[in-house]
Amino acid sequence: MRIGVLTSGGDAPGMNAAIRSVVKAAVARGHTAVGIRNGYEGLLEGQGRELSLPDVDGLSRLGGTRLGSARSKRFPTSEGQALARQQVVALGLDALVVIGGNGSLAGAHALGTGEPGRPCQVVGLPASIDNDIGFTRLSIGVDTAVNTIVEACDRISDTAAAHRRAFVVEVMGRHCGYLAMRAGIAADADAILFGEAHLSKREILTKLEGLLARSFAPERGKLRVLVMKAENVDIPTSEVVGHLRDWVDAHVPGVSVRETILGHVVRGGSPSAVDRLISQRLAVGAVLALEQGAHDEMMAWDAGTTVGQATVDPSVRRIGLTEVLAETHAMLEGHSAATRARVELLNQAEQLLAL
Repeated sequence: MRIGVLTSGGDAPGMNAAIRSVVKAAVARGHTAVGIRNGYEGLLEGQGRELSLPDVDGLSRLGGTRLGSARSKRFPTSEGQALARQQVVALGLDALVVIGGNGSLAGAHALGTGEPGRPCQVVGLPASIDNDIGFTRLSIGVDTAVNTIVEACDRISDTAAAHRRAFVVEVMGRHCGYLAMRAGIAADADAILFGEAHLSKREILTKLEGLLARSFAPERGKLRVLVMKAENVDIPTSEVVGHLRDWVDAHVPGVSVRETILGHVVRGGSPSAVDRLISQRLAVGAVLALEQGAHDEMMAWDAGTTVGQATVDPSVRRIGLTEVLAETHAMLEGHSAATRARVELLNQAEQLLAL
């Protein structure tokens, strides 16, 4: 087989490990690997070349994506997808492995199922630091992103305690608060704000006022407060901090409030051992699945479901992209059992966070 591989959408630590493992597994099993530059936009321009083992030596430890990524405005159009199918044929691809998030997997589904029929077999690998893809316990990049946030918050906590300060730390997660949830627990945050809780602005501010009052009361003697806030909370971090500054001046003299928005820092850095392992096993699973005729599917990690098909790797499962995209939509809308379980766990932990 001639197996193409591309990375699309937002980069995630571990994408390079997945690329390397697709190439290694393909070569080991007698196939040819073709790297597509710059995601779907590069596919539209026919930017593909064969990848050899020397091309991917040492790639697993690098962050970002060596193949590059881009958000294409042309690909979602009918004309763009027709051109993409032509380029797949021109590149001689029998199969394509797409590594990316929700939009990238939706693109893989469209490419593989649209008219006039599939140009090649298509399989996706979930890569999104937001962990907002259905039917996969962890996506590529999540573990590294969490570790980066925790390390940053540990440093922030040091300086906050030295000055008796409260910090509001915003982390990425435009449609999903998972990073804030997971990193907030690990970093000993005193409060975690995430959009899935559906709190009003007034409820959020009242909650934080109470937290600061309790934490900095003389009998409590707390030196710092850390508030973890997801990007998907419908109130700007600057507005939260501005309100709290005015509030502490009137009610808790001597305390100051600061903000830190970690932003794209969370995307970068060498992938953790967990992310490398997940990437490698999903990638090898993808090559084996393609040999078995897999098409319009995603390789899921520790799916925790009977949906789809088991593989020889007990932690890797093949799930149809139609089902994946439907579950992803349910997660983002808050209707998914997975989302409800996350919120319930945070609600149970909340009384412990603010002690």
